[in-house]
Amino acid sequence: MDYIHLIFLAIGLSLAMAISWAVQRATGASGWIDTIWSLAVGVGGVAAAYLAAGPVERRVTAIVIVAAWSLRLAFHIGARTRLGGEDPRYEKLIKEWGDRASFRLFYFLQIQAVAAFILVLAVYCAASNPAEYPQVGDLLALAVAAVAVIGEMVADVQLSRFRKTPEAKREICQRGLWAYSRHPNYFFEWLFWCSWPLMALPALGFAAIALLAPVMMYWLLVHVSGIPPLEEHMLKSRGDQFRAVQARVNAFFPGPRRSKLSTQ
Repeated sequence: MDYIHLIFLAIGLSLAMAISWAVQRATGASGWIDTIWSLAVGVGGVAAAYLAAGPVERRVTAIVIVAAWSLRLAFHIGARTRLGGEDPRYEKLIKEWGDRASFRLFYFLQIQAVAAFILVLAVYCAASNPAEYPQVGDLLALAVAAVAVIGEMVADVQLSRFRKTPEAKREICQRGLWAYSRHPNYFFEWLFWCSWPLMALPALGFAAIALLAPVMMYWLLVHVSGIPPLEEHMLKSRGDQFRAVQARVNAFFPGPRRSKLSTQ
């Protein structure tokens, strides 16, 4: 792949997020934004792997992995959106932006296009690894990606089932993976992107660039657009009940529940 292909991929991602903006404005359903984003990253990742210069086996592996992630996540978010589920993060932002919501949302989604490009670039770097296939890194990448996709799917299914129960109106999901992390879906989403620098090894230059994907995802999920706004919403809607969960359950990395109340 030369630079012109990277430019076309960046333009395509920007257009995809412009389309997601138009869909949200037309329907009022913010869930379509993340649905389209997931598909855009998947299509971009498949194209990047196809155009990469690495061994064909590694490129095919990359295509299968990123396509499986993209389709699974897009289907889940799209199904939830069709049922009328609204993302409280977007809902809060649009309300805060007021009369400038349309312009601010468009700008915000173009920033998401930049983030999507970094993820697609990680796929390209992994697929460009010139080493003979398979390397140990390839096998580790496959294992990490499989655990991540399955783990996120399980977490999403557990939460969806909980939301259909009468307890969901007054309680917080503490079933399955949600008993060991307040956001297991975010953890497994981050873990998925850890697979790409592994696949890029032993090509250290490609691995270093691919490492930007999990670093960026951790920062976004833990410190910016993932956990902070969602937990703010939970504190407003559940109050002390959610504070008790915060004291007992890790925010991101799954781990043993704490038996005594403490602050983080």
